[in-house]
Amino acid sequence: MHDSVKMALDETRTLILGAQILLGFQFQAAFQNRFDSLPTHARAMAAGALGLMLLTTGLLIAPSSYHRIAADGYGTGHFLRLVTYMTASALLPFTIAFGLDVAIAAEHILDGNGRAGGAVGAGLAGLALIAWYGTGMMMKRHIGAAERHAAGMRRNRRVLPPLHARIEAMLTEARVILPGAQALLGFQLVIVFAAAFETLPAASRLVHGAALLCVALSVILLVMPAALHRIVWAGEDSERFLSVGGAVTAMALVPLALGLAGDSYVVIARIAGPRTGAATAIAVACLLYGLWFAWPMVMRRSRNA
Repeated sequence: MHDSVKMALDETRTLILGAQILLGFQFQAAFQNRFDSLPTHARAMAAGALGLMLLTTGLLIAPSSYHRIAADGYGTGHFLRLVTYMTASALLPFTIAFGLDVAIAAEHILDGNGRAGGAVGAGLAGLALIAWYGTGMMMKRHIGAAERHAAGMRRNRRVLPPLHARIEAMLTEARVILPGAQALLGFQLVIVFAAAFETLPAASRLVHGAALLCVALSVILLVMPAALHRIVWAGEDSERFLSVGGAVTAMALVPLALGLAGDSYVVIARIAGPRTGAATAIAVACLLYGLWFAWPMVMRRSRNA
């Protein structure tokens, strides 16, 4: 069971490594020199793609948060099914955002030909859907029945893995979360030197500064378990390290959600105005805190009831 849990977390880590590229692009695009010259529909597509990538990031990180808060690091059949549903759900907004970004770039390359750019974006999004969903659905008809049956038989199992496996899973959870923080922190540090940043209202610059501090704190917390493990416990297994490292990893999500919401305000306010930016930031904060904290806590209480 614990090998299956680690593999599931590793798969979400692979997906978020791909998602961080688009997430970083979405935050930076609005501050590029030619962004203001894009047609209105292209800027709206960029804003929509940012929202979709934030949803993707939230869904991909949710299993790590759930495993730490609701499952207490246990290996369960329920958690394995949860990872399957979350990753499958995350690929859909990822695909749409991918298509929108390619369409924007293709339209610009093709001298403003929106129809051709849209066709290129839709074509690549369709190819991604076939590769990520269609191929698996077709293969599922002919192979994998025995493995799916075995997974179904473990649905209600709840196993406490060995200490080493639980520590490995906790460190993997930190590695799942870190790419999202890295993508945002890179944007936050670089963007202050962009010419467009100087044109932002004072409120947006202050929000960006606060968001930068939040994400920097999140990165510090995510790196902290590995540092403590090496310095305090010399890399050896310890229940105390598992407890401390797990708490620190979960705590890192609090400022990360604030940072994502804050810079969502900055980007959307630049594209569509401060009111839309504020509404977007509130929606992002509610989404992330709901996925990462409220839902796991509710599930934990229902399990203990």
